[in-house]
Formats: sequence, C-alpha cells, structure tokens
Amino acid sequence: MYNKEIKIILALTIFLASIYLFTEGEIGYGIVVLLLMGLIILSIFKDERILKAFYHLRKNDMQKAEATLSKIKHPEKLIKSQEAYFYYLNGLVLSQTQMNKAEKFFKRALTLGLRNDTDKAIAKLNMAGLAMSRRKKREATTLLNEAKKLDKHNMLEDQVKMMKQQLKRI
Repeated sequence: MYNKEIKIILALTIFLASIYLFTEGEIGYGIVVLLLMGLIILSIFKDERILKAFYHLRKNDMQKAEATLSKIKHPEKLIKSQEAYFYYLNGLVLSQTQMNKAEKFFKRALTLGLRNDTDKAIAKLNMAGLAMSRRKKREATTLLNEAKKLDKHNMLEDQVKMMKQQLKRI
C-alpha cells in the first residue's frame, strides 16, 4: 500500500549509509552502496510487476501476465505513466476474452497518456477491432487512421490493411 514511500525511505537510508562509508574512507563500499540506491530509485519509476507482465506478454503467456497484474491492488498509487501501462496491459490481456472491459482499459490508458506511439497505435487498433465487431464503421475508420498515423515504423501496416479490407465488407 505504501510501496513507493517505503522505497524512498530505504533509498534515503542507503544514501546516508554511503555518506558514512565515504567519510570513513571506504570509497569502494560507498560506491557499491550508491549503485544499490540507484537500483532502488529505478524501481520507484519502473514498477517491477508491470515489467514482469510485459515479459509474460512477450512470451504469450496471458494467464501469468493477468496473475501478475492482479497483484497490483491500487494502480492509482502508481506513477501516472506506469498507471497508463497498467491499464494498457490489462486491455491487451482482456482483448482475447472480454472486449468491452478491454475497451475501457484502452480508453483509460490513452487518457492517462502512453509514452510510446506504437503502444498508442496498438490500443487504437484494438479499439477499432471492437468498433468493427459492433458494426460502427465510421468510428472504426477514424481509429484505424489514427493508428496508422501513430505507427511511424510501419510495424502494424499489415494489421491495418487487413482491418480496412474487413471494413469494406461491413
């Protein structure tokens, strides 16, 4: 519940310990302790459970990714960008089974602000797929066009083309 505050207190304590080691002449140990403090500070800005969920998604293990994300009880206490990725990952996990919930998660992630344009494009592409399944052609085309604009590296080009062909059938 107070995970971030505990990490900050621990980092400050370790920083004070490194100052003590430097004043005692133990420069090597002081540097090692400073590196440890750096890892703790990094874990404040990069939540380890979200990183673990990304890993499970890359391995295409949706159950483990969902279990990892379910361990985060209070996503509103995360940093804003990490909270956005929490909702984005939940949307990706639920896009296979519960599209209505997935759409809510994608919308929440987009409003909070995903950092990567490719992630924004994937979210909009999934939302376009849901709009197509609901027979909302106009909404689906606008979302597809936005996804195409956001995809600067043309990683989603094939999916966009396939979805545009499916839109012609509607």
